[in-house]
Amino acid sequence: MFVQLPSRRRTGPPWATLLIVAACVVAFLWLVTLPATDRLVVLTRWGTVPSTLLDPNVSWWQQLLELRAVRLVTAIFFHADWLHLTGNLLFLIVFGVSAERALGSSRFLALFVVCGALANLVGALTLAGTNAPIIGSSGAVSAVVGAYLALFPRARLGLVLPLGVFLEFVRIPAPLLIGFWAALQLLFTYVGPAFGAVAWWTHIAGFLIGILLATLSKPAIARRLRN
Repeated sequence: MFVQLPSRRRTGPPWATLLIVAACVVAFLWLVTLPATDRLVVLTRWGTVPSTLLDPNVSWWQQLLELRAVRLVTAIFFHADWLHLTGNLLFLIVFGVSAERALGSSRFLALFVVCGALANLVGALTLAGTNAPIIGSSGAVSAVVGAYLALFPRARLGLVLPLGVFLEFVRIPAPLLIGFWAALQLLFTYVGPAFGAVAWWTHIAGFLIGILLATLSKPAIARRLRN
């Protein structure tokens, strides 16, 4: 008699997360090889510049030809420095791998790009008239954090705490840690160490949009898992 033994479903590598990481790293390495003046030209050309994106004196046809709306997406993959890049990629890897496995790679990639673009748009609206470009994947990564919270509300995250000369590993509910992080983003919109230099509303918008889209995707996730 043959008995069918249940086996764990093998999942492929999180190719969307790896693709995003590779794209951000390659873009940064290319950017740092450029002279300072050329680097500024690239960031101004492909970053989200609020005064350019929301210029009412330019016709929609010219904006279309100049691909101004596309810059909401291209700005996601450029970063100002190594700290900016590594911080975003660390959060992306920690929360993105699980979110990608739940959503599916294609849906996760779409969420990252769409939420990142919408977050940059919100950032541009809150900084209308600013000539400095908005760059970085912070809005998109914030969306991934929001999606993780919506998909895994009972998850627990590991945290290493320094207790004197020892390091203690503790597991804390994800909503508690993520809620603390979200509260910091809200606080920093008004006062913070980088107030005026960081588009904090981009983080908040990405976080909320990520929660919304992940919640709307739950029926599709359930169908995919059943199949």
